[in-house]
Formats: sequence, C-alpha cells, structure tokens
Amino acid sequence: MPPRILYLATADARGHLMRAQLLTHALREAGAQVRVLTTSDEGARFLAGFGIDAPVLSRHYAVQFDAQQNMLRRETDRNVALYMFRPERMLRDVWRLRAHLRDADLVVNDSFHPALLLMGWLPLWRRKVVHVYGASLRHALETNFSGRMPGFVARVFGRIVAWQIDRSLARIEHDFAYGEPQHDGHGRHRLATPVAVVDAVDRGDATRQRVAAVYLNPHFQEPALADGLEQGLADAGVPAHLVGEGYAHRPHWHARDEHWIEAAAHSAFIVSAPGMAALSIAAVYRKPILLLLTDQPEQAINAGRAAQLGLAHRVVVWRGDARKFARAVATAADELLVIAAESGDATEGRQAALDRLGHWTALLATLAVKAPASR
Repeated sequence: MPPRILYLATADARGHLMRAQLLTHALREAGAQVRVLTTSDEGARFLAGFGIDAPVLSRHYAVQFDAQQNMLRRETDRNVALYMFRPERMLRDVWRLRAHLRDADLVVNDSFHPALLLMGWLPLWRRKVVHVYGASLRHALETNFSGRMPGFVARVFGRIVAWQIDRSLARIEHDFAYGEPQHDGHGRHRLATPVAVVDAVDRGDATRQRVAAVYLNPHFQEPALADGLEQGLADAGVPAHLVGEGYAHRPHWHARDEHWIEAAAHSAFIVSAPGMAALSIAAVYRKPILLLLTDQPEQAINAGRAAQLGLAHRVVVWRGDARKFARAVATAADELLVIAAESGDATEGRQAALDRLGHWTALLATLAVKAPASR
C-alpha cells in the first residue's frame, strides 16, 4: 500500500503553502497518497491555483499582523489563547484531526499548528506527527515572551514548547542555506528549504531586461508602502513584476501568480520580505534580493542569517515614510543591478532545486513507512 500522508499547512504566510504544494505534487508523483488541510479560505484558494484541494480545518487560529506586516504580539497572544482554551476551537480541531490521523501513516505539521503540537505530544498520536519548521520560526516561538514577561515565566514557556515539539516522531528543520541533509539520530533532520524547479536561467537576458520580481505576502496592505516601493523602483529605472494579495486592487499588481518563481529565477533581482521561501529562491537561483524588513521576529532572524552567509542582498526597513522608503529602495535597486550584472551563470540552480525536492520526498516517504501501522 502506498504511504498515506496528511499535510496541514498554516496559511499565516504563503511560504508554508508553497512548500505544501511543492511537496504534495512531488510525493504524489512518487506514489504517495497526500491530503492537504489549511487554515483559511484565502489559503485554500491559493492552493487551488496549484491544483490542490485543501479543506479548511479551522478559521480561528492565526498569527496577527497589521497592514505593514508588523507582528501584533498582544493580539496574537490573545488569539492563540482564545483558540487553545475555548473548547469549540482547538478541542474541536483535535476531534476532527483524530479521524485523519487514524487514516494516515504520517501527519505533517507545517508550521506549529497548536492542535498538532498537542497531538504530537500525546502518546496516542505522537508517533505519527512530524513538525516542519524553519530554525528561525522555532526560535521565535520559544522566545515569544522574552522581555515581555518575567524571565522565569518566559523560560518555562520556552522549555514547555520545546518539550512538546521534541516528543513527536520527527522534526524537519529547514533553512535556505543548508547543504547536505543531516540527522542527529534523535528524530531531528536538517534539510535545505525546497523550491520550485524551473527551466535553466539565462542571466544575460535577465540583466538586459533589468526586471525586478516583487512578491509581498497578504499582510502587506499599507498603500504608502506600495507607493514608496513603486516609486523607488521607477526612480532606479527598473520595471517590476508585482505580486501581492494585499495590493491586488492597485494598477499593475497581481493577487497571485502560480509562475512567480519562474519570473524570479529569470529576473535581475528579487524584492520580498525575508521569508525562508524567498531567501531560498535567491540562494538556489543565485539572484540578488532586496529584503523589505518590518517588525516580524522570524524574518528579522532570517535577514541576519542572510548577512552572515554572504547572500547578495540589500535590506530596506519600512518606517512609515514613503519618500524616504522610495529613496532607499532606489539606492538598493541600483546596487543590486550592479551585482546582477557581475554575477556568474545560474543554470545549476535547476539541479539544486531538484536535489532539494528529492531529499524531502525521500525523507517523508521513509518516515511514513516507519510510523506505526494505521490499521
């Protein structure tokens, strides 16, 4: 019997959903049966664009952001608390998920949905649950209350969360810059973040076209930020392919583009917040990237790691002033165009993307076989 995998992809950011659709298609091609669940109607529509039917598990759990992608910590804490302690919310989801777990060999939690954190800790279900997360996300979760609550309370919270995570069958920690797969012998695997496989990149054409591939996740909705970004790229003389659900009503913007990664791989440079998916595309296809940084703890860690590892990038911080932001974007764009013109060929990116997907597919299939029999 082929392995049966349930994949729960949270819709807080589209990177989780992109990873879900990439792995779902790869696993199905390898013979696995994969069902996908998500956490919002918008997330379901996003996945539908990639040919994946993903019912919504629950609409009650979500990290909260403002229109500038600044994380709202108090509102997020309240939302999570209401989700966890109101019986008709998390307990209802656990009740629904128990039937899915009965019919699955493996359940993938991408990333840290509370219902599967609980189920991955309990003896009845934990041998089927694998948590998928970026190292920066786990660190942000475990240190969520640092500096906001007494030190002892914050440390206890972090240890409880870590204990819950580590009780599961396996953990897959991913990063845009990891090399060969690693396993610590205790259920933790390290893999490079998967990216879509596109045709070989012709860097000469990309440089002559001087096109910027822009993707902003749905949390970006502030008009002044979009004004500043558009003006800055125009001042630098850079045409842009603009994708962002929060700006779909604006001229020249697209809500979604299932082929955006191809556009990014053939661009002069990428413009995005420093999510793991965008950084992975930049690393694999050797594209300079302009990182739009807001108050988002996980992405701030990612931006710092990009600097440490020497990824070709520039960081522009949004502080609410569209004119200053436009000038900073224009300066960064000019510098990235120089880097793009001087960079080497990137045709090997396609093979790197194939290798990454292959590592994930093989590992998840192996974990599904090792998990306890469902029937």
